[in-house]
Amino acid sequence: MSGTDKSKAGLALDGPIVILVEPQLGENIGMTARAMGNFALSRLRIVNPRDGWPNIAAQRAAAGADHILERVELFDTVEQAVSDLDMLFATSARAHDQAKPVVGPEAATKEIAGHIASGGKAGILFGRERWGLTNEEVALANRVITFPVNPGFASLNLAQAVLLVGYEWFKRATSGALPHGMPERSERASQHQIQAFFDNLVRELDRVEFLRPAEKRDTMLVNLRNIFTRMEPTKQDMHTLHGVVMAIAEGRKGPAKGGVLDGEQATRLRALLAEHGQGGAPDSGSTVRGLARLLRRNPTDAERLLWQALTCDRRFAGQFKRQTPVGRQIPDFVSFPHRLAIELVNPSESETIVADRAARRAWLEARDYRVLEIRAADVERDIEPQLAALQAMMSQSA
Repeated sequence: MSGTDKSKAGLALDGPIVILVEPQLGENIGMTARAMGNFALSRLRIVNPRDGWPNIAAQRAAAGADHILERVELFDTVEQAVSDLDMLFATSARAHDQAKPVVGPEAATKEIAGHIASGGKAGILFGRERWGLTNEEVALANRVITFPVNPGFASLNLAQAVLLVGYEWFKRATSGALPHGMPERSERASQHQIQAFFDNLVRELDRVEFLRPAEKRDTMLVNLRNIFTRMEPTKQDMHTLHGVVMAIAEGRKGPAKGGVLDGEQATRLRALLAEHGQGGAPDSGSTVRGLARLLRRNPTDAERLLWQALTCDRRFAGQFKRQTPVGRQIPDFVSFPHRLAIELVNPSESETIVADRAARRAWLEARDYRVLEIRAADVERDIEPQLAALQAMMSQSA
């Protein structure tokens, strides 16, 4: 499996010495070194390799574990290779009828870890590919390691046997820590955000009379809510799900194609945008940008009336833009020549929207923009006083 990140430093663990007894193929030595490198085993001893040493086939099969092959220690006999060790294990797939403990790799690495921690020196013997270790070689060991494998097909490749022991050793040494996990791409959604989404979902389900019969409504709502609480959604999840519900509810020919949002719909969208970025411009690839476009293409009645005045009235024509970024902020309307921003205040806005607007206003005013807040209800009732206030404000900068 690919995945080696050469930008990361490898672990240096004081582990057991791997001893290969008369290996026949250079490829097996190289693959053994690769398995050792996977699990931070670094010391390899070889007893009388059949094809000599160094071996080009081993280097090719090591797949980058050259640091292990470069430090290989060569010996003529097993006795010489183990003479400085005070704990020795012999691996074997078959019984040798010797009165010594037989353990699995997990128990063996536990004992080895304790022995090394107390200052000891441990090694593990691995036999020949064809017939393994002799009785005399096994007799040198304190313990026998065997593997829980299919008794009808118990023979392991040399590198596989080293890998199984190395895996158990590394797992114990690192407490089984995995190198990576699922990335957290967004903060966990707040209860307020989940509730806002759920209220919207229920509203749309009621419109299509999904929650029937009436006596089962409460149970259905509990089951629906549990679906979302079990998944522990992120903020991005909520944005996506909200967009899905809106798309289904409005349909292809609805407001998504350029219509008019009612105040309640616009307020819900603004709340989601405010919670996502606290006024920041959405990322180009995010669902939030789609929600921002939905707001831009589907104005409320107040936005539509004010924009019509700003584009058709000769006092303001050509001087304002709608839903256009100013740095990282996106006011409802902005005039760059006059450094003037207009913010529409909708009825029944949440605290999140109010705080978002206040932060946006402070950001703009700190950069010499003036901000005019106009209540949407005032625009819908009588727009002329609002336009007169805007004209007076523009005259001050003329």
